[in-house]
Amino acid sequence: MIEQTLFYIAAAVLVFAASAVITVRNPVVAALTLVLCFFCNAAIWLLLEAEFLAIVLVLVYVGAVMVLFLFVVMMLDINIAELRKGFSGFLPIGVTVALIMVISMVLVLASGYFAGPEYVPLKHAAEYSNTRELGLLLYSEYLYPFEIAGAILLVAIVAAIALTHRRAKNNKSPAPGTQVAVKREDRIRLVKMKTEQQS
Repeated sequence: MIEQTLFYIAAAVLVFAASAVITVRNPVVAALTLVLCFFCNAAIWLLLEAEFLAIVLVLVYVGAVMVLFLFVVMMLDINIAELRKGFSGFLPIGVTVALIMVISMVLVLASGYFAGPEYVPLKHAAEYSNTRELGLLLYSEYLYPFEIAGAILLVAIVAAIALTHRRAKNNKSPAPGTQVAVKREDRIRLVKMKTEQQS
């Protein structure tokens, strides 16, 4: 009973935070509500005894990715009015798609498709290691998909760096070879001047 109550609370906060991500005006607040989404997801995974996934979600996404998002959002000069200019135009389409999805879920749940014995999460012993089971699956049955996903992510990172890396037009980077080969006459000019007599 307590687990069900915690699940409904986390799920309600998750839905509220997810809707706030796309409706708030300030992008920094949107990023912070996305952090709240990740925490609620981690809480739900903890209820399903997936502790490793919950910890990874908090450490990787909240601790690294979202901090990077916040730095980018706060450092960029984002014109919020320009970004929200077409929001009202796409709002009817978004509401229509959302209603279709809600109606579809209600129909599936009401049709008794999932009817049957109530799902009860499997209780494991204290020495059960969720991380070990996940590692065994990743490096045995799902080894090739795991390696292919890693290669695709590596290619995506290299492509993103290559697309965004542009050499500045007015770049004044030093040339060490030219600096070493320079002579004294190229930098210093001796000027002979008459001495001034003090009156």
